[in-house]
Amino acid sequence: MKTKSLLRASLCLAPLALLASAVPGQSEPAGQYTVTADSDVSETALRGAIDAIFDADDMGDTRALLVLHDGEIVAERYAPGFGPETKQLSWSMAKSVTAVLIGLMVSDGRLALDSPAPVPAWNQAGDPRGAITLRQLLTMSSGLAHAEDASEAGGAIARTDTARMLFTDGAGDMAGYAEAKPMAQQPGAQFNYSSATSVILSDILTRMLTDSPDPETRRAAMMQFVEGRLKQPVGLPSLTPEFDARGTMIGGSIMHMTARDYAKFGEFLRNRGRANGRQILSARWVQFMTAPSAREPAYGGHIWLNRESENATLFPGTGPRSLFACVGHNGQYILISPRQRLTVVRLGVSDSEERKPLRKALGRLVELFPG
Repeated sequence: MKTKSLLRASLCLAPLALLASAVPGQSEPAGQYTVTADSDVSETALRGAIDAIFDADDMGDTRALLVLHDGEIVAERYAPGFGPETKQLSWSMAKSVTAVLIGLMVSDGRLALDSPAPVPAWNQAGDPRGAITLRQLLTMSSGLAHAEDASEAGGAIARTDTARMLFTDGAGDMAGYAEAKPMAQQPGAQFNYSSATSVILSDILTRMLTDSPDPETRRAAMMQFVEGRLKQPVGLPSLTPEFDARGTMIGGSIMHMTARDYAKFGEFLRNRGRANGRQILSARWVQFMTAPSAREPAYGGHIWLNRESENATLFPGTGPRSLFACVGHNGQYILISPRQRLTVVRLGVSDSEERKPLRKALGRLVELFPG
């Protein structure tokens, strides 16, 4: 496998706990693969599209692929060493989980979408960061001087905010590192995708739950909220967030779930916040998440949209424009198409060049389904 990409180059600095879910489970059987009959797509067509993704030399390492149609698994394939019980790393798919947790707290009345974000570090008189709203954080238009990738940081991986925050001098207090950044533009003026922004949201969530600075208290408060409001109601038993040394959930990039639980999360969004017969998240919040934001038509509220844009990460022109997705740095995808009644999960490791043919192959898979 190639090692060109930013975070793959930084993994040598990551804690062992972070890497655990990226290692094949010793107890998993070799290469499970099932396809069931579907009234709309033939088994032959499904197998052909899935095999093209797993067997290609130019798409990276695919470890799991699930296809759900009308809420039922119609195809499921795993690479050797992986299976239905293997937790796998989310990377930036975690951002959409964080957005759902923010939505639950907005519904509770503890946060407001268009009010200034409650960040104590920005409360000094005259600090322009005090005007940043929750909406601007969720739509990646805060104006903060965050550099997500190497090109934004002058070409040096070590200088990117993502790498520094996750692995080096910012790792002990990720939210403190992210919140200390100055303004680069006016709030709301420009789209700037940033994992540091999502960690700020995680810190906001935690401070709404506890005033304690104690890391263990902060972790416990956040986990109680995640368990009671998301894991149990939706049925995501494998959902495992990670936390920094200060007890802040790493809400922008590092969570773990099985492929089936990622699919359940996708179905939860496809059904506009309903799961297990209950409206768990406001349908209006899902509508906000999946509507184009003011500064980026391919991005909503911490989720990617299948729209034309220089920043597009999906396959605009293929499949419905209404399709949206949780997208991870190394080619992790939860593709959600309400019009097609379809959810597709792909987990694996692909660099930036490998993701180009991978996206096309996923688009071809999606287009097999009518709608």
